[in-house]
Amino acid sequence: MIAIRNSRPDEGERAVEIWRRAVDATHGFLSEEDRKAIAEMVGDFLPKVPLWFAVNADDHPLAFMFIDQGHMEALFVDPAHHGKGLGAALVGHGLSLHPHMTTDVNEQNAQALGFYEKMGFKRTGRSELDGQGRPYPLIHLEHFGA
Repeated sequence: MIAIRNSRPDEGERAVEIWRRAVDATHGFLSEEDRKAIAEMVGDFLPKVPLWFAVNADDHPLAFMFIDQGHMEALFVDPAHHGKGLGAALVGHGLSLHPHMTTDVNEQNAQALGFYEKMGFKRTGRSELDGQGRPYPLIHLEHFGA
């Protein structure tokens, strides 16, 4: 059974662990130097922000989502739990709060792009660089509600 709940202050390290495992499994396009720099930023940032966790029956976080003002900044699923509906459950929860939610996805991450499009997101634009000015193009997506 999947439950969705807010993160607690002592769960920042678990969020970072999920992020690291997910990025290792899905972001092979990142250079090692960029991966390390991003990991340092994420390690400082994630423990400080309110997250939504998808948790198992033992209340152990398996995936997380971060939404800021209707923009999904992050959605990461522990790769040991891919394909079990955790990402879809989190996105569904996010859409219940923000029916016109937006997000960005790395163009090189075709699997994630397909997931978002299956969830009803539509492409609204493209940027050549990521949010930190690195050469990882972003596809901008928006969900236009039911």
